[in-house]
Amino acid sequence: MRNTEMAKLGGLVGQWRTTISDAWFLEPPGTTIPGDTVVEWLGNSLLVVHSTFGGGGHEGSEMRFVLGRSDANNRFVALYEDERGVCREFEMTFDDGHWEMNREDPDFHQRFIAEVKADRILARTEASDDGGQTWRKDFDLTYERI
Repeated sequence: MRNTEMAKLGGLVGQWRTTISDAWFLEPPGTTIPGDTVVEWLGNSLLVVHSTFGGGGHEGSEMRFVLGRSDANNRFVALYEDERGVCREFEMTFDDGHWEMNREDPDFHQRFIAEVKADRILARTEASDDGGQTWRKDFDLTYERI
């Protein structure tokens, strides 16, 4: 039986065309990187988000999130990993089309902020090197359902 709170994330399931844009680290300004994302259930209580990016002269990259929930603590959690071997844990909220993932670790803070519609997700990622006092945008992410 599907976990009731996790079922609220069911609208994310499917295939998405994904684009990274407005990234501080991409030259020249206006550069975009295309990608694809697949979101699928792992059992009844976890979602796996697998994104691949590359093309347009940019080296390929991959990232994965496993989205889950601690029922006892009444909160969503997300675990992240990528091809560099990076592993991170994020606190997560998902409510009325607003999706956030936040981490506050000693190395730096990060956040993912998204507005979710049936066929499109508009998101941005931000980072802070000073404990959350100031934030810089890393990049925008656009997900379009295929």
